[in-house]
Amino acid sequence: MHPELLSIALFWFVAAYTPGPNNVVASYSGFNFGISKTIPLILGVTLGFTTLIFLLTVGLINIFKLYPVIQNILRYLGTLFLIYLAYKISFSKNTDDDKKVNPVKFIDTFLFQFINPKGVILGIIIVSTYVEIGDNYLKYATQVILLAFIFSSSSITFWTFVGKFFRRFATNDKFIKGFNYVMATLLLACITTFYI
Repeated sequence: MHPELLSIALFWFVAAYTPGPNNVVASYSGFNFGISKTIPLILGVTLGFTTLIFLLTVGLINIFKLYPVIQNILRYLGTLFLIYLAYKISFSKNTDDDKKVNPVKFIDTFLFQFINPKGVILGIIIVSTYVEIGDNYLKYATQVILLAFIFSSSSITFWTFVGKFFRRFATNDKFIKGFNYVMATLLLACITTFYI
């Protein structure tokens, strides 16, 4: 077992449960489309982020160290995607529940993990801090990846239920539009944290 397993778990907990792009979009989706229609988003985030951490442990981190410009390019692409999502969220229309189709798909959220500035930066920090080449490399890398899976899946599910909870207060279109505007604004606010 990793000697700093508790530290890793605490890091993942704080990183996963604090508001960020994935959590904001999950709340928006849970609020507007319900739990079952948000499952593709949940799976996309969970599997995408876990895949990112796996790739970082097997060598992607070394590429970022050699070519830091790649990380900057990913940050700008992530920023553009978040602006696009904020636009889609703020101008989404309230229609009948039966006709609602979630605009955020599995593949969108899966691929977004590779350009999500928060996720990429946190992944680099944790892999470079807790996974070292040596006799215990495979064991430690496996534990970091497993914890990434556990915390990403539980946090994204939690934030989906938060959105679903707020839906009970949505008694009119004005409240729904207001909620969507708040989610879009929070998404744009996430961008500022990447550049501070």
